[in-house]
Amino acid sequence: MRSPPAGPRLLLRRLREVMAEPIGAQERLDKIVVLIAANMVAEVCSVYLLRADGVLELFATEGLNRTAVHQTALKVGEGLVGLIAATAQPLNISDAHAHPAFAYKPETGEEIYRSFLGVPILRAGRILGVLVVQNTAHRTYSDEEIEALQTTSMVIAEMVAVGEFELVAKQGPALDLRRSMHLDGLILAEGVGLGHVVLHEPRVVVTNLIAEDVEHELARLDRALGKLRLSLDAMLERRDVARDGEPREVLEAYAMFARDRGWARKMEEAIRNGLTAEAAAEKVQSDTRAQMLRSTDPYLRERLHDLDDLANRLLRELMGRTAEHNAAMPRDAVLVARNMGAAELLDYDRDRLRGLVLEEGGPTSHISIVAKALGIPTVGQVATVVSLAEAGDPIIVDAETGAVHLRPPQDVESAFSERVRFRARRQASYRRLRNRPAVTKDGHAINLHLNAGLLVDMPHVEESGAAAIGLFRTELLFMVSQRLPRVSEQLAIYRQVFEAAGDRPINFRSLDIGGDKLLPYLRSEEEENPALGWRAIRLGLDRPALMRTQIRALLMAAAGRELRLMFPMVTTVKEYRTARAMVDRELRHLRRHGHPLAETIRYGVMIEVPSLLFELDELLEEVDFISVGSNDLFQFMTAADRGNTRVSGRYDPISVPFLRVLRLIVEKADALHVPVSLCGEMAGNPLSAMVLIALGFRTISMPPASIGPVKDMLLSLDVGRLRARLLPRLEPGCWNGDLRAVVRAYAEENEIPVG
Repeated sequence: MRSPPAGPRLLLRRLREVMAEPIGAQERLDKIVVLIAANMVAEVCSVYLLRADGVLELFATEGLNRTAVHQTALKVGEGLVGLIAATAQPLNISDAHAHPAFAYKPETGEEIYRSFLGVPILRAGRILGVLVVQNTAHRTYSDEEIEALQTTSMVIAEMVAVGEFELVAKQGPALDLRRSMHLDGLILAEGVGLGHVVLHEPRVVVTNLIAEDVEHELARLDRALGKLRLSLDAMLERRDVARDGEPREVLEAYAMFARDRGWARKMEEAIRNGLTAEAAAEKVQSDTRAQMLRSTDPYLRERLHDLDDLANRLLRELMGRTAEHNAAMPRDAVLVARNMGAAELLDYDRDRLRGLVLEEGGPTSHISIVAKALGIPTVGQVATVVSLAEAGDPIIVDAETGAVHLRPPQDVESAFSERVRFRARRQASYRRLRNRPAVTKDGHAINLHLNAGLLVDMPHVEESGAAAIGLFRTELLFMVSQRLPRVSEQLAIYRQVFEAAGDRPINFRSLDIGGDKLLPYLRSEEEENPALGWRAIRLGLDRPALMRTQIRALLMAAAGRELRLMFPMVTTVKEYRTARAMVDRELRHLRRHGHPLAETIRYGVMIEVPSLLFELDELLEEVDFISVGSNDLFQFMTAADRGNTRVSGRYDPISVPFLRVLRLIVEKADALHVPVSLCGEMAGNPLSAMVLIALGFRTISMPPASIGPVKDMLLSLDVGRLRARLLPRLEPGCWNGDLRAVVRAYAEENEIPVG
């Protein structure tokens, strides 16, 4: 083994002494550049820090004209310093003047210096500035000198990160690390939330940068890598890690990276240059992250998350920490994460959560479904937000437009605060309506039901004044579980649901998984079109043990009560009969063994598949109730995937074809005296709910937050007058215009609040 160079280690020790001195930030930085210049036998050492306006400002120098400090500025991409900031790459040239990117700044007096070495000042892969050394003689700096300068730049990065230069920068624009940022993403759960950043996976903060004993640090790194590799191997051997599928592929990639000698060698080199093992791990990951963020290769950018996670695991091994989740949270926490499981979200105190921001996540992901159920404003697909945000940063989640405002200016924060206060006042007015009967101006009683799926939803039943639970999505229990829930576990949950609901009826929807609701512990195959694939009742009938387990738990949980059970995604009456036969079989089994059972059972079907419309007469003869799943029915009617942003907004449910279908369902159900309801996004929007009531729906089910606005609307609604305006336009050849505009105009004319 070669003996480590003393220069970088000696410099780091001297830097540590300067860091401990009780002096101001500018004086400290001035001393640091003098030390670096002396150690590297450089005639010039300069520090440029990146401002919020995208300009690199000269903050300190040894060798250039001191009058240029806080005066010289270069845009990112301008000059050699700007080039380093743009590429996040070191630049080592023997004749700076001959380089095509050279930009002459006369106030610095740098024209006499030829050789140039500059390195980016990085933190978590993010550019904070540039550190430069220069000499008059033509020379090329060695690899050891480059490594030493990169190592030293970490000390400056930490000074920037802790805000040491904020007072220095107050005379001009703030430093980039603290600048306001507007980030765009995808709305996953609507609402607006203001608060402060809580990182779901808090960064391991390395405070001990400078090594006392190089050999000891190398040994620490070796031990930590060994433990990391063993822990990954153990995870791969666990029985709950599927033999194939994405979770196993990720772990196998981690195990491969953990054994990469190139990764280990880079960390060992950083330790030999004077860093502690944890500082070396952080430095190597920051360098790697900076390069991969600027890569145009999508595969490399995807792998960045794997490398980040692996580096964090190594840092926790080195520092003896476990992953910290749900640590002390502020009262206005906004979670920021790359991604997270639905169960992990439930671990947080809902009363303290104001919003959720994800780098990944789609509209149909488990986390989106649960966030929507909990009423947490959520924006997903916000690129690099984890590396841009610091714990405690002010943040606004605007899940009405899909925007995230990180460290917002005061005027933006004030505007959103007023919006939130206005929403709060409206919610208070809605709460005052809770006990008022939901009856229209012309005397039509409307049943406003609530959608639920978790125990945390149940208090909303009383708070909102909902008449019943129109849709209990039983799949959410399966989605937040780490393994398939046993009968006893399901039984306990369903009993608690019944107890929380009191005398209110509950429509339990049997397991609606598959398609876009994949369970990690159930083996599944990738489908080209999951919405039309192996899901819901199809999966339940093909895997009867899964469905029978749930039915058994529901029948026992409803002992002495009425059980209302409906089946999703039914395509033919034959499928309903098969599912009904499965319930009958479980009833016989439980009676034979003396279990107390539901007093009565009401069977229902969700109308979601268009083919069932052509067997509607036969179906209505056999079921006790039906519920229209407007989201799926609309996407199947229009052949437009609601998860595809290119087509999801192309068609309007308030349109002649779809309203004709809904009117047909209501008329046929009413003719045979079969109760009919609708659950879906249409029910929770006051404007479209107004249309549903006009079509004849007298029961609609919606999220808890929608009950107040919908009740407020219907109290002002004259159903007869709206029907007279709307229904003639549904007749053949009578209308080809914008029905939504007609309904909105009616609402405005009659001062009906529809938002």
